Amino acid sequence: MLYVVLLFVVVSFFLYVLLGGADFGAGTLELFSAPDHKKSIKKTVYSVMGPVWEANHIWIIILIVILWIAFPDFYNIIIIYMHIPLTLILLGITLRGVAFVFRHYDAVKDNSQHLYDRMFEFSCLVTPIFLGMTFGALLNGDIQTLEQAPNADFYDLYVYPWLQPFPILTGFFFSTLCVFLAATFLIGEAQDYEKRMYMRKARVAIIAVVFFGFITIGTGYVQGNEFSMEFVTNPLAIGAVTLSGILLYPLWRVIQIGRVIWSRFLAGLQVLLILFAAIGTHFPNLIITKQGPVSLLDHAAPEKVMDVLGISLIIGGALIIPGLIHLLKSFRMIKVLEERD
Repeated sequence: MLYVVLLFVVVSFFLYVLLGGADFGAGTLELFSAPDHKKSIKKTVYSVMGPVWEANHIWIIILIVILWIAFPDFYNIIIIYMHIPLTLILLGITLRGVAFVFRHYDAVKDNSQHLYDRMFEFSCLVTPIFLGMTFGALLNGDIQTLEQAPNADFYDLYVYPWLQPFPILTGFFFSTLCVFLAATFLIGEAQDYEKRMYMRKARVAIIAVVFFGFITIGTGYVQGNEFSMEFVTNPLAIGAVTLSGILLYPLWRVIQIGRVIWSRFLAGLQVLLILFAAIGTHFPNLIITKQGPVSLLDHAAPEKVMDVLGISLIIGGALIIPGLIHLLKSFRMIKVLEERD
């Protein structure tokens, strides 16, 4: 059952980055748009996010629960030593949800709507940055546990690891990736000039993703980051990044001609390749401390716990996934057979 549990970890992580990331990117896209575009973007974002914006969080909840039950030591390091950025992430998700609801359902329409708009936009910008910073900190090699450094102060243990150049750049990289996903997905929800607007924004986002990707890995390499050093020499990582780069041209082309299904498929494939390069090629050592890597599989739960968890995930998946598919189809968000020109 270990492989079933790991499969759900991978799928949950990928779907949250893909779907939840697109949600965050939509708010960031609205924030950095011209005033005359904000109204149309707000309307489009609401029509797309409205039915599923809470459902997308199910994937990160599943991921957290799996880590907590199946890989407790790995989970403890994340929760304890990354508790500040994680708290800010939760605050951002909460503020985004509150703002999303009140800016559409508040009975009183006054200047407070502008406050809700700014709250929604900035929380969508900041939250993925802290998500990326947390991930970057786990791989940067600056984490030290109390057992390893019993005399370390609060700053060294809980602040310094995630407030470094590599984690910060990783945060900006993930934020631009979210904007890229949002702009690409929204092409299929827009009409006429709005579609051309999203196409332009998607192309700019592609450039930003490539820029921050190279800057992030380059910074880690210059600093002697173990993850970055291995990343640029690992054949699988190099292959995934190379393939991702090759796919930029067809992705650019389908965005230019507005091919909805192909642009979404290639965008999802780009994300999958990036995650594979960053995580798959370094699995299971997904945390790097000052004393060395920490494996996800270190001190995993007993086999009986894995069996129960695996069976529960299979049953839960069989119940939840059809319902989510029905939800998406009901709101015409699955358009595999519907190519819009």
